[in-house]
Amino acid sequence: MLRYVPNAARALAQARDQGALAHLAGPVTSKAEALDAIGGALDFPAWYGRNLDALYDCLVDLSWLAAGEHVLVWAGHRQLEAADPEGYRAVLAVLDDATAASSGRPLSVLLAEE
Repeated sequence: MLRYVPNAARALAQARDQGALAHLAGPVTSKAEALDAIGGALDFPAWYGRNLDALYDCLVDLSWLAAGEHVLVWAGHRQLEAADPEGYRAVLAVLDDATAASSGRPLSVLLAEE
């Protein structure tokens, strides 16, 4: 499930206060930048293919990261929506699907306005 939050810094702090491992991505203005930013924020392995299928595969795995809940905060997500609405919807769909899939390392995604 995706959640919208007003402020990335506050969302990161709250996630950490709740014991989650927090990761920050964005802002970006293209789908390719989004794929790279998310991969970088979550330290995806070298085999990450930088496409939507690979994004999903990595998001539902996260086995290279420390055990526990992970929270991805995407700051300025609306910049991609404005620049590439179709790419934005595609990335959001993958993020939403991946957060719903079961995994040994649960993932939440927060979409921050700033």
